[in-house]
Amino acid sequence: MGASGKSRILLVDDDTNLLLTLGDFLSFEGYEIETADSAEQGLKKLKSVNPDLIVLDMSMPGMGGTGFLKAIAADGGNPSYPVLVLTARANMEEFFNDMAVDGFVAKPCEPNVLLKEVARILFLHRAADKEGAVAKDRSMKVLIGEDDGSACHRIADKFDRAGYEVEIVSKGPDVLERALMYRPDVIVLKLVLTGMNGDAVAEILNEMPSTKNIPIVLYDDSGVYGSDGKSEWARSGVKKYVPNCDEETLLSVVESVLRN
Repeated sequence: MGASGKSRILLVDDDTNLLLTLGDFLSFEGYEIETADSAEQGLKKLKSVNPDLIVLDMSMPGMGGTGFLKAIAADGGNPSYPVLVLTARANMEEFFNDMAVDGFVAKPCEPNVLLKEVARILFLHRAADKEGAVAKDRSMKVLIGEDDGSACHRIADKFDRAGYEVEIVSKGPDVLERALMYRPDVIVLKLVLTGMNGDAVAEILNEMPSTKNIPIVLYDDSGVYGSDGKSEWARSGVKKYVPNCDEETLLSVVESVLRN
């Protein structure tokens, strides 16, 4: 967004008359406009301009629109900016869809058609940015099942200091109830737990539609099973097995699970 608070649009087209008329039209409609008369110049503009939308012509000399799209591709191959393709090659719409651009308008087009498409793309990206900001600001929730007071304190304190929202229960059946009500992002369970062991709790959670996608980390403080128990509970929905209750290890494992 520009310094004026208006959405900023970069127009990339080798037709200088179109740049002038389209730029004036969109500027009149309340947008801040930057222009480039080639793909190469467009890439130079991106070094100093961060547009909310790029309106891109495909049929240009030099690297052209296709080369421009490849140059701004992020990891995964999709453009790192919202892109509206504007081209006379109307029969290539399916090709552009495969390139994951945000919209397609064939030349010549009615100004109001273009304006609606510009507004649609900007609206969708603003909504996505707000949703992402909310998700980023929210603390991840961890539900801990541990019936030993000392271990519970150490583990909960470690996750709390790491910025997690922590919920603690001491009995297996209570884990089931709190998982349904609390909807944690991850569940950390001790294997041998009062009322119902952690692997049995994990198996039930894995069968319930509302909780089956919550990753579960199962840990064992008894030392009976050792690391060989890792694969034994995978069928029960356990994402990771930790053969100890070291809070540093548990935090590291949980963060790895949430990243993947």
